[in-house]
Amino acid sequence: VQLQASGGGLVQAGGSLRLSCAASGRTFSTYAMGWFRQAPGKEREFVAAISWSGGSTYYLDSVKGRFTVSRDNFENTTMYLQMNTVKPEDTAVYSCAAAPSLTRLRAMSPDYWGQGTLVTVSS
Repeated sequence: VQLQASGGGLVQAGGSLRLSCAASGRTFSTYAMGWFRQAPGKEREFVAAISWSGGSTYYLDSVKGRFTVSRDNFENTTMYLQMNTVKPEDTAVYSCAAAPSLTRLRAMSPDYWGQGTLVTVSS
């Protein structure tokens, strides 16, 4: 599975942004997918994850109610992260990843990583 993240940019606090993670490979629909982020000077952290079917999702507490993860397993094999009501503390490089299970994603141990896309939230 190869992953390509996009959609980052500069957004004002309170605004919205949608990130995309395009996946190639026949087995995309069998993998759980997730988003991670790394802010300057900080360690990478888990943000959100979605099961292979889309039926289960998990979120970092600080983004619950603001971020929504989704996926399209059919038309364009892409995962999305809709970011609403963004805050300056959401500023980070966001990366997508794929793993055989949600457990592996939440343990930050995926099989595949995509390159990151920078999100900058101005106050």
